[in-house]
Amino acid sequence: MFVVLLKFTDKKSQAGDHMAGHNLWIKQGFEEGVFLLAGSLQPNLGGSVIAHNTSLSELQARVNNDPFVAENIVNAEIIEIDPKKADSRLNFLIE
Repeated sequence: MFVVLLKFTDKKSQAGDHMAGHNLWIKQGFEEGVFLLAGSLQPNLGGSVIAHNTSLSELQARVNNDPFVAENIVNAEIIEIDPKKADSRLNFLIE
């Protein structure tokens, strides 16, 4: 399981120009069963994604295809988590 942090760079003002592509990228991640949750980093610092069902190298390639990353609107950081215990509703994350 992974946490992806997408933190705005000094090109934040260009985000609107690439928002449609970024939203399509998020939609595709959910449709393909990789993204579990997506949301904003507060206060207005960027975004985040929780991902699973993928490898680090596959996720890195996916993240690099985000228009926000490709256009350097955000810097991406991927944090890998090896879950050991979860609430019963999240047991599917424990492998």
